[in-house]
Amino acid sequence: MAGHILIIEDEEKLARFIELELIYEGYTVEKATDGRTGLVLAQSKHFDLIALDLMLPGLNGFEVLRRIRQTSSVPIILLTARDDTMDKVAGLDGGANDYITKPFAIEELLARIRAVLRNTSPANENNKNERFYTVGKLRLNPHSREVWVGEAPIDLTKKEFDLLAYLIQHKGQVLSREQLLDSVWGYDYIGKTNTIDVYIRYLRVKIEEPFGEKFIQTVRGVGYIIRE
Repeated sequence: MAGHILIIEDEEKLARFIELELIYEGYTVEKATDGRTGLVLAQSKHFDLIALDLMLPGLNGFEVLRRIRQTSSVPIILLTARDDTMDKVAGLDGGANDYITKPFAIEELLARIRAVLRNTSPANENNKNERFYTVGKLRLNPHSREVWVGEAPIDLTKKEFDLLAYLIQHKGQVLSREQLLDSVWGYDYIGKTNTIDVYIRYLRVKIEEPFGEKFIQTVRGVGYIIRE
C-alpha cells in the first residue's frame, strides 16, 4: 500500500471524492467530518499523512493542528477555502507541511501528497532527527523529544518537555501565562495560571540550577521568555 491517510473535512461530498481518488491510487483512507472526531482519530491511530480542512465544526483546523503537533510530527496538508496569506503563514508556522487552496484539481492534491510523503519518508528520517532547537548550551530535539544541557541528557516529563519546546520554538517572544496554558495545556484546560509558574520552577531545577545557567527569564506582570 502507498500509505494510510486521514481526511478531516466537513464537506462530505469533497471528502468522499478525495477518498475515492486516494483509494484508486493505492492509499488506505479514513475520514472525519468534524475537528474533534478527526483529532481523536489522529491521536489514536498511525497515519502517514493527514489532509486537514481549516474551517471545521467542533474544533477548527488550526486548533486540531496545534494539538496534533504537541505529540506527533505526522505530515499534514491544509485544505483551505480562504486564499488568505496570513492563514497560510499561520498554518505553516503552526507545523503544517503544505497547503492547498480550494477549489483545487485532484491531480494537484495527489502531487502534493506524493511530494510531502517523499520528503518525510524514512530515507529522510536521519536528517529530521538532526534538527535541533538550541539556546546556548540548551539543545532540544522535537522529534525524539530529547533535551540536553551541554552533553548532559535531561529527563523531563511530557508537560515539562512540551512547555520547554513551546518556549524555545518561540524564543525571543514574551509569552503570557494564559498563552502558555492555552498552547500547551489546551484552551479547555480548567486550572489556575500559576500552573505555569510551577512548571517553570520544575524546568529551572532541571535545566538551569545544576549547570549555573539562566535560559528562562521572567517578564514581570506578563510571563516568560527564552532569549539567545
